[in-house]
Amino acid sequence: MNYYIGIDLGTSSCKGIIADKTGKIHGSHTVKYDVRYPEPGFSEQDPEDWLRAAREIIDVLSEGRKDDVAGVAVAGQMHGLVMLGENDEVIRPAILWNDGRSAKQTDYLNSLDVLPELTGNIAFAGFTAPKILWVRDNEPENFAKTRKICLPKDYVAYKLSGVFSSEYSDAAGMLLLDTKNKKWSPKMCSICGISEDMLPALYESYEITGKLKEEFGLPNAYLCAGAGDNAGAAVGTNTLHEGDCSISLGTSGTVFLPCDNFPAASGTALHNFCHANGRFHMMGCILSASSCDEWWTKRILDTGFDRFTTEQAAKTGVYFLPYMMGERCPHNDVNARGAFIGLTPSTTREDMSLALCEGVAYALRDCVEAGGVKIKKATLSGGAAKSVLWQTVVANVLGADIYVTETEQGPSFGAALLAMTGCGEYATVEEAAGATVKKRLAVKSDPSLAAAYNRGYASFKKLYPALKNFFREEAKASR
Repeated sequence: MNYYIGIDLGTSSCKGIIADKTGKIHGSHTVKYDVRYPEPGFSEQDPEDWLRAAREIIDVLSEGRKDDVAGVAVAGQMHGLVMLGENDEVIRPAILWNDGRSAKQTDYLNSLDVLPELTGNIAFAGFTAPKILWVRDNEPENFAKTRKICLPKDYVAYKLSGVFSSEYSDAAGMLLLDTKNKKWSPKMCSICGISEDMLPALYESYEITGKLKEEFGLPNAYLCAGAGDNAGAAVGTNTLHEGDCSISLGTSGTVFLPCDNFPAASGTALHNFCHANGRFHMMGCILSASSCDEWWTKRILDTGFDRFTTEQAAKTGVYFLPYMMGERCPHNDVNARGAFIGLTPSTTREDMSLALCEGVAYALRDCVEAGGVKIKKATLSGGAAKSVLWQTVVANVLGADIYVTETEQGPSFGAALLAMTGCGEYATVEEAAGATVKKRLAVKSDPSLAAAYNRGYASFKKLYPALKNFFREEAKASR
């Protein structure tokens, strides 16, 4: 029997699964590592931590079946900047997707007015291109030493196989890719002061890029190109066809909307990226989702708290803005901050806890509405997806039935399916997902609750515009 290892290179940990072609998971392993915050708004990691984690996962999951592992693929956190020197040494810690230091460079790029034409997107502070400019402006010695630039998962893949490669779903988030035509943009490289030969070769997510190095002890294993974490999760939830929708409630939150053709009409509020099946997708990303719940329950309440119900839905008069790390979609504002609004002497912590869930769901609805689509059902994944409360709130804020998958591994399972496709177990990604992904209905949208949340959302939409200038002035005063 052939086995396939899928790895999810996350922000706080690296997760791996090993599965056979039926989708049965025969083992899983997780390795945690640290995120470093050297200054307010900065977020960095040591790429060697990722490599050590991936190596441990491969060793643990392949134990006793090394000759039978046929394929490996890595899905991973997007947008991070890894800079390598002349001897492939890591020049500086990787700057992560949730790092906000490049606001000045982001504004500069957006002032050029050519980004949508060149890349299909506008600049967000989390993207890779603004980070490159930040290093050029603030660490010229590191910039001068750089010979290769890659994304987090692609650094791991390079060390696994010796092939310097990337694929379109992750590369689209660098702001260096001509997304519609699937090639590096010479003009964007010139704007960032780099050359195309510093960037990896491009593949489809399901294509084989090489074999694993002999040192990893898997003599028959091929490495497939993999995917950005959101595209990988979409494969793992069978969100592959136009009209599908998947929502991830992890540290950040995403709304993923597949498209058969390049989604040029979606404007600049959402990301227009490539999908892991060879087509395209729109994606909205909010920077804080279940992390808001973790902050609230652990740092503020100092306990888990889940005694409230949606019978109180949109009736408390309390609203929560979930912009704890600034916000990406649709506001693109690194200065935005979290806020509770509407507190009175009678407000309870139950009211505030429910408002927090509702605020995250309203922010996700902002993304759906920016995409100009109406969804009737969505697949929910991520840590908060296990909560019936979160399922119910999201279902009724969006007015959509919520499904969950029987397999919770998301990006790692999607990566395994990509490896199966690349190694010939299935002819297409759609065939692989259709044969292995099982879903069940979790919560149906309730028309009365949905109506209440429509009213609540109308109020929520007024809050960010009212506070936008305040956020900007506060940020300016603190610099």
